[in-house]
Amino acid sequence: MKLKNSYFYTLREDVKDEESISGKLLVRSGMIKKVGAGIYMYLPMGLKVLEKIKKIVKEEMDATGATEVLMPSLIPSEYYETCGRIEALGKSMFHLSDRFDKPFVLGPTHEELFTIAAKLKVNSYKDLPFTIYQMADKFRDEPRPRYGLIRVREFIMKDAYSFDRDEEGLDISYNKMKKAYNNIYDRLKINYKIVKADTGVMGGSLSEEYQAITDIGEDVLVLCDSCNYASNLEISEVISKDTKEEEQKLELVETPNKESIEEVSAYLNVPASKCVKAMLMNVDNELVVFFIRGDRELNLNKVSKLLNAKEINFADDELINTSNAVPGYTGPINLNSKIVVDKEVLTMHNFVCGANKKGYHYINVNPKDFKYDLSGDITNVIEGDVCPVCGGKLYFKKGIEIGNLFKLGTKYSLKLGLNYLDENNQNKPVIMGCYGLGIGRILASIIEQNNDENGIIFPSSIAPYEVCLVLIDSKDELQNKIANQIYDELKNRGVDVLLDDRDERPGVKFKDMDLIGIPLRITIGKKVNDNLVEFKERISASSKDVLVEQIVEEVINYLKK
Repeated sequence: MKLKNSYFYTLREDVKDEESISGKLLVRSGMIKKVGAGIYMYLPMGLKVLEKIKKIVKEEMDATGATEVLMPSLIPSEYYETCGRIEALGKSMFHLSDRFDKPFVLGPTHEELFTIAAKLKVNSYKDLPFTIYQMADKFRDEPRPRYGLIRVREFIMKDAYSFDRDEEGLDISYNKMKKAYNNIYDRLKINYKIVKADTGVMGGSLSEEYQAITDIGEDVLVLCDSCNYASNLEISEVISKDTKEEEQKLELVETPNKESIEEVSAYLNVPASKCVKAMLMNVDNELVVFFIRGDRELNLNKVSKLLNAKEINFADDELINTSNAVPGYTGPINLNSKIVVDKEVLTMHNFVCGANKKGYHYINVNPKDFKYDLSGDITNVIEGDVCPVCGGKLYFKKGIEIGNLFKLGTKYSLKLGLNYLDENNQNKPVIMGCYGLGIGRILASIIEQNNDENGIIFPSSIAPYEVCLVLIDSKDELQNKIANQIYDELKNRGVDVLLDDRDERPGVKFKDMDLIGIPLRITIGKKVNDNLVEFKERISASSKDVLVEQIVEEVINYLKK
């Protein structure tokens, strides 16, 4: 491509409405443009990068034997109602009606349609296994779109679905897809971790996420300093140990105007970890009081699983008043409300908690002093906690979810009637797996991990162009001739090459090429009079001179690395 008279522009300054590094650089480099909250257009340079990512994804998917299809984005609501997902996905779905008032949604995910497609093929066990996939638009009404392409309302996802006769077959399909994902992210040179995750509205027995390690990541990854343990914070298990203290006598003490854990622990001169705090919550319109260690946070994902809850919010005064709970002074002793106790609290001794009386707390509380309805692991781990695998210490990293693997099992096949006849002519449900990755998020993650003060640093595999030729003076006959000669030779050798032949100052051209992240720059300037051009890597501060007749081989050898 030659830049002169082509659609190309860059911005010198960051735009005000982009928060992330990747969002700012993608907009400044003219690769994307926001048209609404969480909605972007891909411009030529950005689209070119996107297509290169998709090409790598397609190559690895096809190598597994998966077959590509394309599902519609406009889908009758009835397909999601069958599996109860209108309610499960809630406000994240875009709803609309046609001229006949028939309800439709913009597809947020496609499990139902893939299951229906599989029914067209599957009759017998002989029709299994197989995997089909697509790369298509998805739509989700994010309450807070942000961070450029990281959290958007419209995005391109590669989603694949495997269909097997039994769990053993699913294991094979799952591991095959996992290897393909590893290959994809390795080829894209992304620094990633595979972590255990919650199955969420997808359902199934197992979920693993691919997380790109970045400072701006929305997910908290829990890692071990001694083994390969990796998990999402929302499902990481808290390992508690009995303190094995000699129990002291329960005592009521005055704590005037001390309501928060920080205030109480400071006033009584005890650490927050020796206190138990109450979380007064509205769980499906019922008051439930959760008791957890004072220095921990309630994990709503764990709570939802434990109680099979649909909606959890903080309780309002009206709901609290149905009990004898006193906000700031609520404790489990003689509390007339549903009580859920974190399992760690049951290993604590001689702790502090509220007395259900304004201005008072109990000290030396022990589990025998109160009754409860349910207990379980309902808090977040904290850094320094014990690894559930090896006993090492846990630490945190932030990550961007760029892919996920699910063992769906029979959740969708049972509801949609996807069955097969086995060797004994018995009807059995097909076992499904689901595998997704976000193309735009991959692009954003690569930029979050690879940038400097000058702009983006793309790997050669997905850079908009592998090499750029910067023509210093387009009016100089010899420079023009050499630049076009090198351009033609590189194109003939299959190199994706860009020729910057614009009538701009050299500094502007250099800044633009650095900004858009092209890995290699060849400068054609006055040195052509000495039969030389300048060779410079994007990641290097230095450059070198190369003979004109050797530059093409120099570039080819560089790209083979």
